[in-house]
Amino acid sequence: MEAMQPVRRTLLRDRAYEAIRDAIVAGDIEPGAVVRDAELAERLGLSRAPVREAFARLVDEGLLESKPQSYTRVTPVIASDVRDAAAVVGAMHELVTRVAVPRLFAADIEAMRAANERFAAAVRAGDVDTALRADDELHDVLVRVSGNRAAAATAARYTPLIRRLERRRFGEGGNCRSAGLHDRLIESCAASDVDEAVRVTAEIWRGLAELADSD
Repeated sequence: MEAMQPVRRTLLRDRAYEAIRDAIVAGDIEPGAVVRDAELAERLGLSRAPVREAFARLVDEGLLESKPQSYTRVTPVIASDVRDAAAVVGAMHELVTRVAVPRLFAADIEAMRAANERFAAAVRAGDVDTALRADDELHDVLVRVSGNRAAAATAARYTPLIRRLERRRFGEGGNCRSAGLHDRLIESCAASDVDEAVRVTAEIWRGLAELADSD
């Protein structure tokens, strides 16, 4: 048997980051809640070091706020922060859409259609987790095909700030995304209409910025 490679420290840090980020976005750790590295490390089965590293990253990304020697806590959902995040993420998606549309294959279009069907069904069923996962899968087709890793990383960094508000609106019975807008995006992609695909993408993310304004 080949010797097993040790788990890299960076993987533990990423594991801690993803678990804590997802709990914040889902509302399992509520806005204003104080988080402690020792407590979360025990819950995650990790040492405190990767949890502290995850905290630092989440502070940088706006999901946590920290006062040295005092507290680290979950930030409130602030409309201006969500609006700014939606503008940045929207710009990244417009960029990748412009690059990706001419490169799409029939299989990519079908993957987007299937994701939108899952999205629409989840919205009807009030299944927020499945709806948002399907939404990610649809837009990730364009991100993947564009091959722009910088845009992908930027979008991934700021999307959680938007997701918190979306999840709350879903919980209140609202519908933050439109399967109809997705249909328009998919049809413009299928027709290789770059300008229309970019326009629809801008409309999708502009709607999220407006959601923040109405909060």
